[in-house]
Amino acid sequence: MTLRELWVAYATYPAIQIYVALAIVAAAATVALATRWDLIALTVIVSVTAYPVAWYLIHRFILHGRWLYKMSWTAALWKRIHFDHHQDPHLLEVLFGDPANTLPTIAVVTMPLGYAIAGWQGAAAAFSAGLVVTCVYEFIHCIQHLNYKPKNRFLVNLKQHHLAHHFHNENGNYGIVSFLPDKLAGTFYRNARDRPKSASVYNLGYSVDEAYRYPWVMELSGAPPRDRPPPARAALDGTDFRLVS
Repeated sequence: MTLRELWVAYATYPAIQIYVALAIVAAAATVALATRWDLIALTVIVSVTAYPVAWYLIHRFILHGRWLYKMSWTAALWKRIHFDHHQDPHLLEVLFGDPANTLPTIAVVTMPLGYAIAGWQGAAAAFSAGLVVTCVYEFIHCIQHLNYKPKNRFLVNLKQHHLAHHFHNENGNYGIVSFLPDKLAGTFYRNARDRPKSASVYNLGYSVDEAYRYPWVMELSGAPPRDRPPPARAALDGTDFRLVS
């Protein structure tokens, strides 16, 4: 995949178009409501800074939690927001988040911060900033999973760390763009030698035994959970996540 093909795959996806459109609307609302640009700037800085922390907490304790699949009314949500992605990490259809789930989350994370700092002008600015950062995260996520080999060393490392999360041990490297929260929390690992291979890296603990105990995700999938990804899709672009430096 060329860089141009990567951009096309990214920019033509409906979720990205929705994020961009709403970011523009929220930015316009910010301008219309603006009375204190210094507070608006502070709001944007705080929102962008808080984003990787919020993502880490959501990714580690909600997306990788083993409680959503145990309730019939949250099983479909967990299946869509993360289980399917780990079952087939390079599948484009579940690579992007569903706006029905992501937009409320972005709003809940950013808008209260913005409102606390600068009222409604801050809430609009924070929401716009959160949407822009989400677009950046999703683009990096595309680089990490689609058949594109980055040349930039920083992007290479990001891809290697993230693929280790998907193909070696899911109990670490929760970041997408920033692994600082992982480092602070002690969940970062640099290469496969630092962590044992996880038996639940593809099923997130939703094993066949768990599936028969809590069948709702399995029923929605139409098959028992896999303990490995489809061979044709694993390490699709040949990236060796073990060689992280």
